Amino acid sequence: MDLSSTFMDDEMLNANDLFLFAQAVESGGFAPAARRLGLPKSTISKRVGELEARLGARLVHRTSRSFVLTDVGRDVYAHARAALIEVEGAEAAVQRRQAEPAGVVRLTASIPTVQFELAARLPQLAVRHPKLHVVVHATDRFVDIAQEGFDIAIRSHFAPLPDSGLVQRRLRVEPFVLVASPDYLAGRGTPRTPADLAAHDALLAGPSFAAWKLRHADGGEAVVTPKARMTADESMLLLSAAAQGLGVAVLPEPFCRSDIAGGQLVRILPDWTAGEVTTTILTPHRRGQLPSVRAVVDFLVAG
Repeated sequence: MDLSSTFMDDEMLNANDLFLFAQAVESGGFAPAARRLGLPKSTISKRVGELEARLGARLVHRTSRSFVLTDVGRDVYAHARAALIEVEGAEAAVQRRQAEPAGVVRLTASIPTVQFELAARLPQLAVRHPKLHVVVHATDRFVDIAQEGFDIAIRSHFAPLPDSGLVQRRLRVEPFVLVASPDYLAGRGTPRTPADLAAHDALLAGPSFAAWKLRHADGGEAVVTPKARMTADESMLLLSAAAQGLGVAVLPEPFCRSDIAGGQLVRILPDWTAGEVTTTILTPHRRGQLPSVRAVVDFLVAG
C-alpha cells in the first residue's frame, strides 16, 4: 500500500480520524484515549473503524484485553504522528510570534508626522522588537491602505474621518499654537491680544488659512487676519522660517515643542489656540489582528 499517495487524497482520509487513531495508540487503547480526550470510547472506536474502512486495511487487532497494531497500523501511525508533530510545530510558531512580534509591517504617514514624531520613536521600537521590520512610506498624498497593501496608516485630520470600514484608533488630539522667534519679537514686539496680530507678519499654511480663528482657554473666540509674509503647505519650512525670525506661525504644538524648549521659538498668546488636530491610527480589520501589527499600534498608542 502506498501510504504517501493515500494520505494526499482528501477523499480518502479524515484528519480527525488520524488524530484519534494516534491518540489511541499513544494511550494504549480506546478506553485510555477516551479518558484522556474526554470522549466516549465508542466514538473513538467508530472513527478508527471508519479510518480502516477508508484505507481498506486493518490497523489494530482488537480483543477485550489487548490493543495491538498491525504492520500497516504501525506504518499509518508513523505518518499520523509526523502530521501531528507538524501541527504542533505550527501552533508553536504562532505562539512564538505572539510572544515575540516578527515580520514586516508596512506603515504610511504624512511627511511631518514622520519627521517630527516617528523619526525619534521608531528606532526605539526596532530595539524593543528586533525581529520586526517596519517599512515606512512618508507621503502627504491620500493612501488607500487596503488597496496599496499597508498594515497601518497614521492620519492627522480636523474633521471626523469618514466611515471607511477600517479600524480607527485615536492616538491624540493636539492644539495649534502661535510661535515666533525671540529675535522677531524683540524687533516687532510681543502680541498681547489677538488684535495685535494684525500688525504682524504671518507664515501661512495655505491661502485658506489667511484668517486665524483663535479660541481662549475660557471659551472666548477671536478672528484675526495678519499680513502674509510666506505661504507654504509644508510644516518643516514654516517651522524653520519662524525660527529664523520671518514672522509668526501657527503649528501643531508637538512640531514646535523642542524649539520652544530650546529657546529658538517662543509661544505667544499662550492662553489662545488656533484649533486642534486629531491623529488617528487606521488598520485594515484582518491585518490589525496580526501580532506584529498590534505590537506597532500598541507602541504608538503608549506614547
